Amino acid sequence: MPLLLDLEPLRSNTDYRRLYAGFTLSNVGSQLAVVAIGLQVYDLTRSTASVGVVGLCALVPLVVMGLYGGTLVDHFDRRVVGLVAQSVAFVVSVLCAVQAWMGNTSVLVLYALVAAWNAAFAVSSPARTSIYPRILRRDQLPAANALSVFAMNASMTVGPLLAGLLVDWGGFRAAYTVDAIITTAALWGLARLPSLPPEPDSVRQGDGLATTVADARQRRAPGIRSVLDGFSFLATRPNVRMTFVSDICAMVLAQPRVLFPAAGAVIFGGGATTVGALSAAAAVGGIGAMFFSGRLGSVVHQGRAILVSIVGWGAAIAGLGAAMLAAGDILTRGQALWVGLVCMAVAGGSDSVSAVFRTTILQSATPDHLRGRLQGVFIVVVAGGPRLGELLGGFVAENVGEGTTALAGGIACVAAMVVLARVTPGFLRYDARNPTP
Repeated sequence: MPLLLDLEPLRSNTDYRRLYAGFTLSNVGSQLAVVAIGLQVYDLTRSTASVGVVGLCALVPLVVMGLYGGTLVDHFDRRVVGLVAQSVAFVVSVLCAVQAWMGNTSVLVLYALVAAWNAAFAVSSPARTSIYPRILRRDQLPAANALSVFAMNASMTVGPLLAGLLVDWGGFRAAYTVDAIITTAALWGLARLPSLPPEPDSVRQGDGLATTVADARQRRAPGIRSVLDGFSFLATRPNVRMTFVSDICAMVLAQPRVLFPAAGAVIFGGGATTVGALSAAAAVGGIGAMFFSGRLGSVVHQGRAILVSIVGWGAAIAGLGAAMLAAGDILTRGQALWVGLVCMAVAGGSDSVSAVFRTTILQSATPDHLRGRLQGVFIVVVAGGPRLGELLGGFVAENVGEGTTALAGGIACVAAMVVLARVTPGFLRYDARNPTP
């Protein structure tokens, strides 16, 4: 088993290679826009709580469209669903640029654009993730997921840094315009895929997943009943369910992103550049972890690896909080910033390892005809959890301060993982060689 990142899916599969390249470039623009919107909201309001409201505006459409969008993925051509959703995201990116060029001063406009973009993302992401098991062998999924996490972290490095540089150089107009241009890459990757209609059977040769009578009954038309069928499956599958619960604990209790604008403007200094650096540091840590991810495919007890990784995330966020509290007192601002950057790098590496195994368990232990719905729930958790964490963190920080918020949140995250390890021994014993949901 090689030590370095496994490139086999890229070498052997042209469809995957195009899809991977398109979304990697598009994600750079998405991460750029996330940072730019946070900076613009803070610039207009000078309020961390107002930045936290961005998370609420993202959360509602993520929940609604993530769940309903998953049913669309299960019942229609996944390529078409992804193209339509990504086209909507492109239009929203153009509108972000338009409002900046017109000199918009209303934070409500930004909130509305955030809601629209996240609604589109909540459909396009499960469509894309559900495509991978259709175009790759199951034994290639850990490597493909490591590649995806590597690309996301690269985007989270380049995007925030680019946002800081563009905002400082050409204002919000330059940042949003660049985002709109590179978002077209994802459309290219999806357009070149073959048609991917729903499979007639829930089992592909070699998947090792049995079709049951209950599974067959879950082939309903898109709608509330279809969404509920996905939750019914999840309610009886403890290992798949735990991938969601553990991530919710991490993202709600210890989500630091909402604290970054205040860290750059007040605590560490440096403005937009510091905000971009803090975001990028987590991504650099993720890149490092994925660069040496070749042996992740040999990990058998993937549930255990998830819990250990999230403990690392919580401890690192607590360290960031300690650095923020020490800035200007125990440490100089510059020293505290470097400590904070190291902590965010550790957090990013831990989160990346967790993401690889959470995605692999979900893809391996879920029948194909339910993958869209479960990926919809997954995107609600993965993207909605941080937004809820931002909302909570923003309001807590208004009362106790940004440093205390990060320190307490990190400690709470570690404590939650200890409790989960005690109450879910089956998840600790999950065997990747026999992926039971």
